[in-house]
Amino acid sequence: MADDDKSLESLDEEQRNKVKELLEKEAKTERRPTGPWQWLIAALSAALVLIYFYGAGFQALPTEYHLGVYVLITYILVFLLYPAGSRSALASMSAFSGTLLAVLASCYLVFESPFAFWDQITFFRETWIYDGFARAWEQDFGLLWVPFVIALPIIALLIPVDRWLAVRYSQSPTVSDVILAIAAIVCIAYWISQFEALNYRAGAENQLDRLVGVIGVLISLEVCRRVLGWSITLVGIGAIAFGLFGPYLPELFAHRGFSFDRLAISLFITTNGVFGVMAGVLATYVILFIFFGAFLQKSGAGKFFIDLPLAVAGRSTGGPAKVAVISSALFGSVSGSAIANTVSSGAFTIPMMKRAGFQPHVAGAIEPAASIGGAFLPPIMGAGGFVMAELTGLPYTQIMLYALGPALLYFLGVFCMVHFEAKRQGLIGIAGEEIPHWIKVLKHGWFYAMPLVIITVLMMMGRSPGNAAFWATLSCIAVSWVHKDTRMGPREIWQAIQTGARNTLIIGATVGVIGIIVGTISLTGMGLKFSDLIIQMAGDSLILAIFLIAVASLVLGMGVPVTASYLIIAVLAVPALGEYGVAAIAAHMIVYWLSQDSNITPPVCVAAYAGAAIAGSDPWKTGWTSFKFAKMLYVTPVLFAYVPGILLQGSGFQIFTAYFSATLGTIAFGALAMGFLRRGTRMHEWIVLAAATFLLYWPGFVTDAIGVVLVALVWWLQRDAQPVRPATT
Repeated sequence: MADDDKSLESLDEEQRNKVKELLEKEAKTERRPTGPWQWLIAALSAALVLIYFYGAGFQALPTEYHLGVYVLITYILVFLLYPAGSRSALASMSAFSGTLLAVLASCYLVFESPFAFWDQITFFRETWIYDGFARAWEQDFGLLWVPFVIALPIIALLIPVDRWLAVRYSQSPTVSDVILAIAAIVCIAYWISQFEALNYRAGAENQLDRLVGVIGVLISLEVCRRVLGWSITLVGIGAIAFGLFGPYLPELFAHRGFSFDRLAISLFITTNGVFGVMAGVLATYVILFIFFGAFLQKSGAGKFFIDLPLAVAGRSTGGPAKVAVISSALFGSVSGSAIANTVSSGAFTIPMMKRAGFQPHVAGAIEPAASIGGAFLPPIMGAGGFVMAELTGLPYTQIMLYALGPALLYFLGVFCMVHFEAKRQGLIGIAGEEIPHWIKVLKHGWFYAMPLVIITVLMMMGRSPGNAAFWATLSCIAVSWVHKDTRMGPREIWQAIQTGARNTLIIGATVGVIGIIVGTISLTGMGLKFSDLIIQMAGDSLILAIFLIAVASLVLGMGVPVTASYLIIAVLAVPALGEYGVAAIAAHMIVYWLSQDSNITPPVCVAAYAGAAIAGSDPWKTGWTSFKFAKMLYVTPVLFAYVPGILLQGSGFQIFTAYFSATLGTIAFGALAMGFLRRGTRMHEWIVLAAATFLLYWPGFVTDAIGVVLVALVWWLQRDAQPVRPATT
């Protein structure tokens, strides 16, 4: 939070409060513990960073430790740093904690062992199912009520104690938080210690495995709720309900159904759920790149990433907006988070755009529209790029190569739209004397780009992404020493470590719920059912299938982070696209791009709302304007489906023609989307421009020539260059 405060220093107090309130809604407010709790949290954060740096730089950890330690430290930090929430939520966690203590006590004081306790539960449940509750109770299962009897006084004590601690020591964990953290330690430590044995007895798990699985799933849901709220948590709960009540669902979605303990085994004990794809990607790649981003920001590179675009584009038409586009590309390629990108660079660029004459809602919209492009631009494409590498089985370097061209097309599209918008409003750039020459800026700070060069070169040489991130992080410390005012000493390194560890928690909190969702989809076969549904609704139309996937992605994205949205939709929709003959990498790229739309598409568009808070504009209007500037988000997936050369598929000539056409098409699309070329387009001119754009996007020199002629015709028709009301798009 300290870094956020620093990045918002240029805003007035009202704007800072709006942005902080929005960020707190997106991710619940962290505690700021002091004393021993602060030391413990700092030690755990440092351990997280150092363990995974060691694994990336020196010796890889065994699978159970590689996955388990990450989930373990993440869960502990969440319980220590994030409060339960409202009074009712706090009381519920007191009850949950008290029940866990009562179960533990009963396993050893009432029953012979946890094995006997679970046997009693299983026998009671089976008797109830086949003979009814009355018959089950007649079998002398009264002992099962003992844990609840024991829990009552514990809960009665915990509720007031937790409430008092939450009010009196609001920045410190409550007793229930500590109990839940310990429960998480026990469950995950059990998984780590039993990893090999669990693999051997797969399909024949014992009673203790089932008990640990149930508790682990419940704790995973609570971890997500504390950090990201109820929206994605309810999706996880819905996935469990889908697994439980399969036989009662409509025929299209029906399956045989699973008991809760059977689900828990699959979702927590095996590597198909909590410790599945998402955990593997986060522990192997993402957290290391998050650490790298924290060190890069601390090294002083952030100022260079603003100053260079300012020097390059600041004097041109609509210069401040173009600066926002370029700086967002630089920031976004490191952070991969549209919201963080919007806040970090937008705190500087949005006020600058307003001073240059852009309307507040336009200034607030341009920054998030550009910021989402960071998720597409190598070397760091956010967590989604690494998830894609894991799902496709392709090296991340290959994913980078496929992603680079489309990402540049996206930024070209936003850049062109910004240019035409500035021309339409008659806005000029910043006065020359206000900014230094770009050569001077480059000479003064070129070395800040070296960590990005190092990370890219190392991956191209065959090093693993994690190892490349390790060496690039060390290079951040080295480049910080070039200038005296940015040098990273022990204190700054420690702060970067703490910031990096904290930054991993927001995405790390999703690991359990995403594992639950994806694991349930896999267990129930819902992926194939969803594919059948898409095919039935779309018929033979690939474009309609893409539209349906876009709608599904937008709806899911309203409550799920974009990386999680991509992973879930990929599991569901990629097989459907494959049925239409779309290559696997193209299908994944389509889903990945569409998964970003919830950042800028109303009604839920948090990045756009962050831009509105900084600009002081209407959030709804800003959101729709951001959608207008980000239309390439929907054009490029269509190119993935119909133009294989965009993803480097085919011969060299096919790839060249694909990009030559796409570049011309994107420039024309910028004019089409903004309704402006030399002046505002009239309706008949807009129709001609739309036809030209379509022809330019279609690869081929003949279509390109016709498209260029049509654009030239519109250019000639607008030779009067008198401002008119632009056609709406």
